[in-house]
Amino acid sequence: MKTILLIEDNEDILQNLTEYFELKGYKVIGARNGRKGVDLATESTPDLVICDVLMPVMDGYQVLDALLQSKKTEKIPFIFSTSMSEKANREEALTLGADDFIVKPFELESLLRMAEFWLGSGSLKRKNFRNQTGSKLATRL
Repeated sequence: MKTILLIEDNEDILQNLTEYFELKGYKVIGARNGRKGVDLATESTPDLVICDVLMPVMDGYQVLDALLQSKKTEKIPFIFSTSMSEKANREEALTLGADDFIVKPFELESLLRMAEFWLGSGSLKRKNFRNQTGSKLATRL
């Protein structure tokens, strides 16, 4: 069973996404702030991280940076979930190392398809890309 780490400060969104992914057969770990999310990622090494950008304690960019700095977590596929909808926000997130970016509000099915891609062939492509280049910056594959 694949594990998804959801990092989201909005309790309602965190609860809804958790229930949705569990109904789809995934194990879900939730964190209400970035610091807790980094700790959980390090402890449990999930198969995918879906992370809000704007959060207290530690924002999504800081979470991504922390995960990319650790050998244990650097290859975990990472999706930003955010209300920031400018094209520049998406480009910045992908340049910094996120694998994907979805704008709130979104259809649950859209996030599911994105998650399934990164849990499947996307994850393998990303790991191979990082192994070949040694780069901590990902590209959209």
